[in-house]
Amino acid sequence: MRRWRLVLGGGPADGTGRALAGADAAMDGALTALYGKDDKTEAEGRTSRGGRDRHGGLGGSAPSVARWLGDIRTYFPSSVVQVMQRDAIDRLGLATLLLEPEMLAAVEPDVHLVGTLLSLNKAMPETTKETARTVVRKVVDDLEARLAARTRTTLTGALDRSARISRPRHRDIDWDRTIRANLAHYLPEHRTIVPERLIGHGRASRAVRKEVVLCVDQSGSMAPSVVYSAVFGAVLASMRALATRLVVFDTAVVDLTEQLDDPVDLLFGTQLGGGTDINRALAYCQSRITRPADTVVVLISDLYEGGIRDEMLKRVAAMKASGVRFVALLALSDEGAPGYDREHAAALAQLGVPAFACTPDLFPEVMAAALEKRPLPIPES
Repeated sequence: MRRWRLVLGGGPADGTGRALAGADAAMDGALTALYGKDDKTEAEGRTSRGGRDRHGGLGGSAPSVARWLGDIRTYFPSSVVQVMQRDAIDRLGLATLLLEPEMLAAVEPDVHLVGTLLSLNKAMPETTKETARTVVRKVVDDLEARLAARTRTTLTGALDRSARISRPRHRDIDWDRTIRANLAHYLPEHRTIVPERLIGHGRASRAVRKEVVLCVDQSGSMAPSVVYSAVFGAVLASMRALATRLVVFDTAVVDLTEQLDDPVDLLFGTQLGGGTDINRALAYCQSRITRPADTVVVLISDLYEGGIRDEMLKRVAAMKASGVRFVALLALSDEGAPGYDREHAAALAQLGVPAFACTPDLFPEVMAAALEKRPLPIPES
């Protein structure tokens, strides 16, 4: 009954008859401030976004919000705190309060908070920017710790396998490919294959073998994807066998490759929001490709094109015809199914470029498959 009382929110209609005290009462107060309903809303029957008639309020002062942020961190686990913070920013319009250093010090850093801070970057006072950079740095460092080692391991293996050698040492033989290449030499009486041609893994080289271009939509809805792209871009740029370029775009195109050594500087160089001109961004990326057969272009966008649609598709087709491996990701984040332009996604699929959402954990496998020019590990919808 205690749990039902917390879920239902109290009042004569909840049917539990349960009174709360102590920590339960404080927890209920924190939930009511965000998700409860006030008398005016109930009387007028107005509904908030999402079709619900519930909305709360944290008052107009920053101290009350800071206390509320402290309360939810006391009573709820970090994953729930991040959801509640996101809802508070969205439902109660608290984004402008994040411009205050005291508020930033109280929040639980996560990818969505970074996206909000980046969208407020231009309006942020100087007194807040250093605190904001500290918050962003913590999130970026946590993501790198989680993703970097696996990404480097996966892609190093893919790069080594893509550099085949015809006279390998025994320990460098790629047995799977060697067996497939010599199936015609199977001897039934001996139940064995005579390998006339050995295929081996290439050894690691200091020379650049592949080029990767990350072309990232920085419209407001793509904020988490921008954050993850910056982290992965920095990881890829640290690999000697890869030449990595990162380009962000809305209606303008900005090349942030020179800032890949510091993802935080890179993120503060983005400008979330605005329109979208995918064709212009792809034109820029195409102009920077010098070795098409050794290049992977990854477009990360919801495909809502504000530019010239037919030119965009022609440009993708031209890059593919030249030998470029083209990958289209509708999102690079841990979120569920994203909103995207289905017509443009279908048009890309007709060109042999399936568009799909990708989680950060799957991204190394997607890149490995692209580098080796094998089928992409597309998740089931």
